Amino acid sequence: VQLQASGGGSVQAGESMRLACLVRGRTLAGYNLAWFRQAPGREKEFVAGITRRGNIRYYSDSVKGRFTISRDDLTKTLYLQMNSLKPEDTALYYCAADYSPHVSSGRTPGNWAYWGQGTQVTVSS
Repeated sequence: VQLQASGGGSVQAGESMRLACLVRGRTLAGYNLAWFRQAPGREKEFVAGITRRGNIRYYSDSVKGRFTISRDDLTKTLYLQMNSLKPEDTALYYCAADYSPHVSSGRTPGNWAYWGQGTQVTVSS
């Protein structure tokens, strides 16, 4: 399976942005999905996850209440709606897919097998 992230760019603090991740090659159904991010000089960190049925969404504390993860299995697309963006949200954002990771294990990057190439989000103050 191949993942292609898009939608990044540069915005001012307080603005919104939506990222998309197109999954190519296989049906999206059956995959748990997630977003991670990595800022320069820092480790990759979990942002948000959604289970294969879309019934459970979970977030890092730093984005809870501001970001919303969603999925459209018909178009094989994962989304991340980001509102009230802050300069500390600046990072390269990655989408990830796998069968196994769930709420308890999905926050660890090493538990995900498939990754997109990353899309840059820059938030200026």
